[in-house]
Amino acid sequence: MRRVVSKNPSEIEFHQATRELAASVWPLIEQEPRYQYSKVLERLVEPERIVMFQVPWMDSRGEIHVNRGFRVEMNSALGPYKGGLRFHPSVNLGILKFLAFEQVFKNGLATLPLGGGKGGSDFDPKGKSNAEIMHFCQAFMCELFRHIGPSTDVPGGDIGVGGREIGYLFGMYKKLANEFSGTLTNKGLSWGGSQIRPEATGYGVVYFASEMLGTWNRTLEGQRVLVSGSGNVAQSAAEKVIELGGKVLTMSDSSGTIFDKDGINHDNLNWIKELKNNRRGRILEYSKVHRDVRYLDGERPWNIPCDIAIPCATQNELDFSDAVTLLENGCCCIAEGSNMPCTPGAVDQFIDARILYGPGKAANAGGVAVSGLEMAQNAQRLNWPRDEVDRRLKEIMSKIHQVCKEYGRRGKYINYLDGANIYSFLKVADAMLDQGLV
Repeated sequence: MRRVVSKNPSEIEFHQATRELAASVWPLIEQEPRYQYSKVLERLVEPERIVMFQVPWMDSRGEIHVNRGFRVEMNSALGPYKGGLRFHPSVNLGILKFLAFEQVFKNGLATLPLGGGKGGSDFDPKGKSNAEIMHFCQAFMCELFRHIGPSTDVPGGDIGVGGREIGYLFGMYKKLANEFSGTLTNKGLSWGGSQIRPEATGYGVVYFASEMLGTWNRTLEGQRVLVSGSGNVAQSAAEKVIELGGKVLTMSDSSGTIFDKDGINHDNLNWIKELKNNRRGRILEYSKVHRDVRYLDGERPWNIPCDIAIPCATQNELDFSDAVTLLENGCCCIAEGSNMPCTPGAVDQFIDARILYGPGKAANAGGVAVSGLEMAQNAQRLNWPRDEVDRRLKEIMSKIHQVCKEYGRRGKYINYLDGANIYSFLKVADAMLDQGLV
């Protein structure tokens, strides 16, 4: 870790992700000289390739802007690089290295032959017109297209990159590469996309939570659930919780949290989807048009008593004090919908309390799982029905839970974090050794 920190200064999230993995797998490495001799950990923390480029583009007023574009191709031992593109002002190389590192092991858990990567830009799509977003996406793809392909690197969506952006990116890729292929995922249904891909991460995290609850002979029926965020993952997680009989009490955005003590129902969730997806509004508006709903200005949801918490907003959104409060208020299950939303101090609290804690690399792997299914459909020139994709997603999440349980069993307690890290590390490390020093 001293070497990682000295070679990657100020990249706090990357340090956090690598330390978490190393802590889980170090006893295994000490017992296996071949992993030490082959310097597997040292190789895993170094990206195989980093592409960084300028993205000049012109807004609707004729003003020129210059953003940075990135693609971190972390590890390809299991297959072509796979991971989303993120457009957000916070994007920098350290954030993307952390996300790409996590993606390697998430993809290893997802039972599909995919390596790990991540990319994006510090471009902020908020407040931009459709034309400006199209111009930026086209400028971004003018460089990225050289480095991606269906058997090389397959980007998808992430924060700030939804169906609209994927459409603009794919259109320019198709023009430049002169091919119509499965190079990007999250595509529209009429041109190569998969059923339930937009919902897959949110659905998957709820399926994983349901599997964890099953080890305690419990179900989601009647459980009080806190959801953070109000974007795609949060919306889909809330939808699946409601469908399975749970009670969604909260959703949030960067400005604050809504608390609906009676539970957000399907009609109210559809209202939120319209607000966030089409009107690009703030979650505050929900409390203004729905009675008996409290708006917690500038607050996160974690002070509200609950049974289950599903953080779906961003990294490190749930800290040590939030974890203490959740435990005091009776929370028994945490399933991470976003990537590394809990700080190390919060994670330690959950594991010490021996509650159900599903780390993001396992719990939110449903998104990349259905991206892999989209790639399979593209290769076969098929489009599977919704029920078929949902059945396969549920089956994949059950398999992920099973291996995490098997490798994380500590007496009567299941340490899902260790289980996820150890299983995925073994899978990636053994593939690296099989392929030699490359």
